[in-house]
Amino acid sequence: MVGPNVVFGLMPDQIGLLETIRVRQGRMPWLGRHLARLRASLAALGEPEPPDDLPDLLRLAAGSADRVVRLELGGPGQVEISTREVNRDPAISVVVSQELHRPYPHKTTARGQFERALAAARHVGAADAVLVTAEGYVAEGTAWSLFWWDNGRLCTPAVALGILPGVGRQRVLELSGVTEQQVAPPAISGRSLFLVNAVRGVVEIASFEGKAVPRDPRTAELAASFWPPDSDQD
Repeated sequence: MVGPNVVFGLMPDQIGLLETIRVRQGRMPWLGRHLARLRASLAALGEPEPPDDLPDLLRLAAGSADRVVRLELGGPGQVEISTREVNRDPAISVVVSQELHRPYPHKTTARGQFERALAAARHVGAADAVLVTAEGYVAEGTAWSLFWWDNGRLCTPAVALGILPGVGRQRVLELSGVTEQQVAPPAISGRSLFLVNAVRGVVEIASFEGKAVPRDPRTAELAASFWPPDSDQD
């Protein structure tokens, strides 16, 4: 029987692909989307398809609890599956990282830039950080996509900046009209901001660069609509 932490031949120190998948009441709402992104990345990188029984292994590891399943695929037949508790922090504080954002179009284990940005943010008492490109444009959080309200419009950094096409990001694009932008950090200062990923859903940013962020009721509406009904899950 597969337990909560199972390793299938993963090679140490090998760069692989990641997916972090939410389990809600024993179901994985976005499993199909995670597997589709994984296959697209493998194809783009010239790597073979994942094992045929991967969905069954993920479901077996997920169990019936409300948890997070972490999948690491290192190569043909090299799969690591583990689980952890869900972080349930409410609205969080975010700072602009000094760590330069480098293109991250595929969710790989080469996450040094995000790990350093997160560690530096926590060192100054913040919960997370937003990375900025070499051209000075806000890109993404350490494990999140960024959104903000601008005079009635919902905005997000453009995929062309090299950000990860997140599963949570795509869900928000389905729920609301969104404008992709390339802006510097001062352009979002004073805006109502939130982060999103496929594990936590929509999470409000309470403060940005040490300043309180105004709340927008539309963010709560998006959060309430983020998860699909049981009858409409991947």
